[in-house]
Amino acid sequence: MKTELLAPAGDIEAAYAALYYGADALYLGLKNFSARASATNFDEQQLDEITAYAHYLGRKVYVTINTILRQDELNEVIKSLDLCVKCKVDAVIVQDLGVAHLIKTQYNELEMHASTQMAVHNKEGALFLKSLGFSRVVLARELTLSEINDISEIEGLETEVFIHGALCYSYSGICQFSALEYSKSAN
Repeated sequence: MKTELLAPAGDIEAAYAALYYGADALYLGLKNFSARASATNFDEQQLDEITAYAHYLGRKVYVTINTILRQDELNEVIKSLDLCVKCKVDAVIVQDLGVAHLIKTQYNELEMHASTQMAVHNKEGALFLKSLGFSRVVLARELTLSEINDISEIEGLETEVFIHGALCYSYSGICQFSALEYSKSAN
């Protein structure tokens, strides 16, 4: 089993720092469709710059398109996916199944990772996402080591787990507490 140290990068300075300190890969958001909306996030020039640098080092860059999309946002998400292809990102971290379908049918050069916000809590969920074309699933934080090991046995599907952090006070990926308590999105 290959281990990858994946670090978040809310802006370009954080990305360079993560690479400097040994991250094997970065995950970052663009100006739209990132669940980390409060981060600075990346524009086209910054994405191209950090992806080229990461690849020069033999590292990877994953872009988060991990929000639920409305119909009127589809043209903008297509522009984001075009940018991911242009900048040669290594994978897109997805929450919305419509976006997954779009990638599978129109952007098959993009690898798909299932966001933790897809709430993968069991082997059947992971197998279903594999059948949709996902190459990796980010598992829910609530799983036991035994459950993680069980899901990790799926041939041809990478698993990812968080080793720290959670903003959700419910099940991972189902961040409703903030909305219920403060009428604001957990994102």
